[in-house]
Amino acid sequence: MSTGVELFPAGPEHQSALANLLELYIHDFSELVPIDVGEDGRYGYRSLPLYWTDKSRLPFLARLDGKLVGFALVTRISEPSSDGEAWDMAEFFVLRRYRHSGIGTELARKVWLSRPGRWEIRVMEKNVSACRFWESSITKFTGLSAPSSKFMADDVTWYRFSLDSRR
Repeated sequence: MSTGVELFPAGPEHQSALANLLELYIHDFSELVPIDVGEDGRYGYRSLPLYWTDKSRLPFLARLDGKLVGFALVTRISEPSSDGEAWDMAEFFVLRRYRHSGIGTELARKVWLSRPGRWEIRVMEKNVSACRFWESSITKFTGLSAPSSKFMADDVTWYRFSLDSRR
């Protein structure tokens, strides 16, 4: 299903827009984890500048009909489930207004196709809607069920989904 979402690399000139979208993303997470705003009233995302200086990090923005609708932050990692490297969907966000319309699934597909190879997607177990989204999106992309493995990190239970976007 094509929704017409456009994925494009976010350049340094987009850092402010991406920082603003990250505020909304982190606000959504405040229902799941204890995150407070700073004295400036913002959550902040300290590692955002690294997406323009660290070659293993890639920032993407998404537009629909010329309007920003979301983003994906991607990193290159040593793959936990094997001895190679993989792409990691570090952060992924679609504005609430555009959820449940196929935009998120198309955005994920475009991100995966932009960097062919092995992918890891980590989701907190208690983020039930995100778990359903990733399971569904991976299944639609690969045509196969989307198995996941559970792991613990910092006393939080996570699911790890894996896929290969070359297939």
